Amino acid sequence: MVHCATRLRFKVNNRSKANKAVIEKIDGVVTVMESGGQFQVVIGNNVPEVYKEIGKQTAILEDSRQKNTEGSQDKGSVLGRMVDVIAGIFTPLLGVKAGAGILKGVLGILLNTGVLTAEDTTYIILFAGSDSLFYFLPLLLVFTAAKKFDANPFIAVTIAGALIYPAMLGLANGDVDTTFLGIPVVMMRYTSTVIPIILAVFVMSYVERFLNRYIHASVKTFITPLVLLVVIVPLPLLMFGPFGVCMGNSIAAGIMKVFSFSPTLAGAIIAMSWQVLVIFGIHWGLIPIFINNITVKGYDNIKPATAPAVFSQAGAAIGVMLKTKYKKQKALAGSTAVTGIFCITEPAVYGGTLPLKKPFICAVISAGVGGAIVGYSQSVAIAKGPLGLLMIPVFYGQGFAGFLIGISVAFVLSIVLTYLVGFKDPVDEEVTETTEATN
Repeated sequence: MVHCATRLRFKVNNRSKANKAVIEKIDGVVTVMESGGQFQVVIGNNVPEVYKEIGKQTAILEDSRQKNTEGSQDKGSVLGRMVDVIAGIFTPLLGVKAGAGILKGVLGILLNTGVLTAEDTTYIILFAGSDSLFYFLPLLLVFTAAKKFDANPFIAVTIAGALIYPAMLGLANGDVDTTFLGIPVVMMRYTSTVIPIILAVFVMSYVERFLNRYIHASVKTFITPLVLLVVIVPLPLLMFGPFGVCMGNSIAAGIMKVFSFSPTLAGAIIAMSWQVLVIFGIHWGLIPIFINNITVKGYDNIKPATAPAVFSQAGAAIGVMLKTKYKKQKALAGSTAVTGIFCITEPAVYGGTLPLKKPFICAVISAGVGGAIVGYSQSVAIAKGPLGLLMIPVFYGQGFAGFLIGISVAFVLSIVLTYLVGFKDPVDEEVTETTEATN
């Protein structure tokens, strides 16, 4: 049993024992629906209280937690299940992500217009509020991931905290040769990463269950956390992180070769793959190239091709907003489109385009078209900084007109494609809300 904003959602073992007509007559129940393999009891805004009360009177919540991992093995493609897991982990963070993204955008406007300066303490305090979510993202992700994988969230947060511990960040920034028990470690910054930390919690959930099964109850309260800290903390450092670094470096080398052959083709490939690389945390291989080019040559001609990927995701969010008939999805898509324009694309991606799948694909295609235009124009970036509307002056110079055309095409085409191609819309939720209002 789980719940959303207005309903209890059950996965029943025996459908014949669920008497829909009787349940609908219970005082406080608006209606009963069956959708997506779930038996859904619509209650209204007081559903959290009902959820807790059922949990107190039955063992259904504990049973749900025990079957949580099994539930992730439902029918469907591996990619589809992976997307659903990632989206489920990010969903609780979407509201605060959108709020933080909007605050970042407002602060950027105030900074560029001279209302505030980077040294202003007001700006520093507010910027900390807007940026802390993204800097400490692993801590929040592991908490929701631990619940998803039925692991101890406090141990998971402790493990994530070790990866962004200042001394660890110092190892990633310095020239020190890092080893663990004599094994060389390829260090990377784990702040703002997604996939490595989720994989770590996934592995941890199985190790934790194994330990709890075989360690005596009198000592497992401290032995299990001890073993998990010793085993899981080094795991991302030895496996997931280095794999991401190697993948990122290989992709960067490949893109450089393609760029020397055809800037147009390279621009399309960079733009189409950028958001996918960001999701898996392997986009870092390109960042040093951006920085080195700007430092040595005074400009970089690869970074501009990543901008259409940002604007296409914002466009896809607008397409979702225009197409959906579900008013909560419409409101979420509208707010995430705003944050996407200011370079905070995670709410748009994890809150709409990726779970709905088709809008994400439309955004990738649109980004490719825009990236090809940017690559053909041989646009350049003359400074470091995030992508987004406020950073457009960073790309002023060679091919600036082509850059503007490229991001505009990516943005508009993504809106149009998303609207025309469509997606599976949860229209039943809208019907439910109307029913609730009528009742």
